[in-house]
Formats: sequence, structure tokens, C-alpha cells
Amino acid sequence: MKKVLVTGADGFIGSHLTELLVKEGYDVKAFVYYNSFNTWGWIDSLSPEVLKKIEIVTGDIRDPFQVESAMRGCDSVYHLAALIAIPYSYNAPQSYVDTNVTGTLNVLQAAKTLKVNKVLVTSTSEVYGTALYVPIDEKHPRQAQSPYSATKIASDALAESYYRSFDVPVCIVRPFNTYGPRQSARAVIPTIISQLQSGYKEIKLGNLEPTRDFNFVKDICRAFHAIEVSENTIGEEINIATQQEVSIGELAQELIDQINPEAKIITDQSRLRPDNSEVDRLLGSNRKIQELTNWKSIYSLKEGLKETIEWFSRKENLSRYKPGIYNI
Repeated sequence: MKKVLVTGADGFIGSHLTELLVKEGYDVKAFVYYNSFNTWGWIDSLSPEVLKKIEIVTGDIRDPFQVESAMRGCDSVYHLAALIAIPYSYNAPQSYVDTNVTGTLNVLQAAKTLKVNKVLVTSTSEVYGTALYVPIDEKHPRQAQSPYSATKIASDALAESYYRSFDVPVCIVRPFNTYGPRQSARAVIPTIISQLQSGYKEIKLGNLEPTRDFNFVKDICRAFHAIEVSENTIGEEINIATQQEVSIGELAQELIDQINPEAKIITDQSRLRPDNSEVDRLLGSNRKIQELTNWKSIYSLKEGLKETIEWFSRKENLSRYKPGIYNI
């Protein structure tokens, strides 16, 4: 039974990926962020049947000793631990360098020392910035349009350097916009749904014009797994994308139509990015992942939104969110 480590297992994608890997029969070690309350993030919400099969390790991705200790004995590592909220990166850029860049360095160095069989480093479509051409393939130029994206560009470069310099078996996995149950309130879809489900008639949003390539979280996790088991992905950068785009305004209207057709959208100036920081268009190419693995997306946007809305409709889930404030 293959033993794997998931860093950031307590987060949105990480918890879903941990759940999938357990169901696929892996021996899963979940690296979660230490806190004095001994809470494990979204891992706490998994079923008892899944939870009892997970080895929990609490720690901090910024600590190289803890990272190496957690990775010892693991065949593969799915590295997802990161700070990801773009607005907060304007306020706390040093935190993003420490977590995203130094944290990734710690994972790579431990993988080199321990001779791990495969390391999946999680990137983001934000490294591309506003599309210079579409669909965006892996050769698209990098544009650091926020401190967050700058740290992910740096993390990707470090991963590439460890592959080229030390033969560390790295693959850079680059999901385009992910959504689904358990996503944090700093993302647009939970922002819209939580306001609608809480009875708000005016839905506060930022810029409605940008387009995004939205991917349902279960499809994203299946893609991670497909990349990990493929023999063709070491040393590669790989997009995960539907190769379809929708504007934020169109997305918001779709959710309004499904939940409360009487609601209206209003622009909240505090939610607008600085002009030169806004990423106007993201539409990813999925040709490479389909060439290297057997993956393809299963969920349509309507199907994924429906499942996400159903999750938010449960009182115990919606109560975790604060729709009356702008979550950065």
C-alpha cells in the first residue's frame, strides 16, 4: 500500500484530495497546520470511516525539521500547503514568501534528502496573469500581478531547479480556478452563495468583467491523482482546466437564478483589485494533461454549482461563513 503525504490537508482542495486518496486505498498521512485548539480544518468534517484511516501530523510548513519528519517513509508527496488569498497578499506579503516560497523549499529539500519517488508541487493559474493568448498553455509567459502570484512563480521556479539540479522527481500541478464544497469565503463562488443562502437581496461583488476557467474540486482531485500515477509527468508543468470560460457577472447571475432570482448585484469598491493587479482573463488549455494522463473533467459548471449549493444549504455548513463581511 503506497504511503503518501498531503501537505495542506486541512484546506479546501487538500481535504477533498485526502478523502479521495483514502478511498483509492492509499496509506495517507495528512500534514495540517498546528493550532492550540487541536482542530484539523476540514479534515474534522470527514466521515469517521475515512478519518480513522488517516495519520494526522500537526505542524508548520515553514519549519524544515517538521516537514522532513513528516515526509519520512512516504513514497509520494502532494504539496498543497500555501497562503492563497490574493487580497490578503497585498496586506501581508512577507507571510506569503515565508509560507509559499520557504515552505516549498522545505518540501523540495526534504524530498532530495529522503529520495521521495514523486513530489507534486501545487501551482496556480494566477502565475500566468491576464491571458496574452488563449487557451493558456504551459508555455505562456508568467506575470506577477499580485504578491500571491509572485510567490507561486518563485515556488514553481524552485521546483524546476530541484528537478534540473538534483534530479528530484518533481511535477508542477497548475489548477485553474477551483470551486466546490468547503471552499473558503475569500473565493467568489462561496461569497455569492453564502450571501444568497443567508437571504441577502443585494449581492456585493467586485469586478464582474473578468473571465475564469472554473473546475469542480472533485475533478481537480482526480487530476492530481492521475498526474501522480502517470509515468510521464515527472519534470513537467501541467495545467488542470476545463478549457471553458465564464465571466464573474455571468457566474453570479447563474447562481442568483438557481437560488433567489429576485436578488441583485451591486459593486463594492473595496472588493476591486488595483487596476494593474486585476487578471482579466483566464482560460486554460487542457491538451497536455490529456496527453500525459487519462484524465478529463466529468462535472459541467451547472452540475458542480448544484452540488456546491446543496452543500451550502445545510445549516451546519452555512453557519461557518460570515456573509456580512468582505473576507480577504
